[in-house]
Amino acid sequence: MTKTTLLAPYSLGPLDLPNRMVMAPMTRYRAAVDGTPLPVVADHYAQRAGAGLIVTEGIWPSSRGQSGWRLPGLETAAHIEGWRAVTEAVHAAGGRIMAQLMHGGRHGHPLSRIDGDIPSGPSSVRVPGPVHVRDGRKVDPLPPREMTHDDIRQAVEDHAQAARNAMAAGFDGVELHGANSYLIHQFLADNTNLRTDGYGGTTEGRIRFPVELVTAVADAIGAGRTGLRLSPGNPQFGMAEADPAPVYRALLDAVDGLGLLYLHLTDNDTYPALADLRPRWHGPLVANIGENHDPTTREGGEAVLAEGLADLVSYGRSFIANPDLPERFSVGAPLNTIDERHLYTHGAEGYTDYPALSRELCSAR
Repeated sequence: MTKTTLLAPYSLGPLDLPNRMVMAPMTRYRAAVDGTPLPVVADHYAQRAGAGLIVTEGIWPSSRGQSGWRLPGLETAAHIEGWRAVTEAVHAAGGRIMAQLMHGGRHGHPLSRIDGDIPSGPSSVRVPGPVHVRDGRKVDPLPPREMTHDDIRQAVEDHAQAARNAMAAGFDGVELHGANSYLIHQFLADNTNLRTDGYGGTTEGRIRFPVELVTAVADAIGAGRTGLRLSPGNPQFGMAEADPAPVYRALLDAVDGLGLLYLHLTDNDTYPALADLRPRWHGPLVANIGENHDPTTREGGEAVLAEGLADLVSYGRSFIANPDLPERFSVGAPLNTIDERHLYTHGAEGYTDYPALSRELCSAR
């Protein structure tokens, strides 16, 4: 029997992956003020086409879900055209790319939103402050508006339409961001969902919106083109989940039979999500073990596969400075260092100017 390794190929639904390394979504603020990805975005993702699968940074499905200034969207014709340039560049380089749809929910501020309105979430619970706004200042957060049932239905429709837009832009599929404090996570968590109606109060209530959303997107573009990311117990941005297990077990039981392309699951120090939820998930599973920890090494990724906890492993920060990360892992080459000063600027510096291994070898000769 051939040993499963990080660099072995894998068949993920309709996609033939050359390795089991997934480039995790990472916000980088390289969009125009209207949310259209800048031309440099195509270069960035094409450089990283050697990943088994790329998942883009979080993309807002409509301006109602915009969480920050100069984050990209997938709502308008200009957005679709901008992203089509990205997918064509990635496919021309031999890669595969998913669009991550990220509704900010309670995140955001009128000074960093195109519509200038107050964001909305499951309940009127503000994020911990201060928050950044578009002119570089930090200001106190405002309480979000509690979503009505009409707002919830609109959010579901927005995601379904954005998923269709993603397919029109040439993406290989869509990942729904249900992790790291954004809207789906806000419905699941204890302290951000204080509702007593059918969308809160009980386990069934907490999972209702995520299930409706996943189902709607799967109906819109096909379950085999739809992924879901979750991070049970992740405390980022003030999230609190005292006992994630019952909620996430119920959520997986509800969506497991849909035939989704994959589940992208982040492990946690206080709740071993991979070990607990892996037996309940019958489709492909992508593991992320680097969230809130040191960057995942090749050895760490191999260990997750060897333990049978996942089929693929996602890497975030290591892909920032190493566009050819799989090749570097393959030959045991050292990794580049991240240019921290330009992580969240808007140009090529610190984004597309990291040297590839082949260029380094040539310059050393």
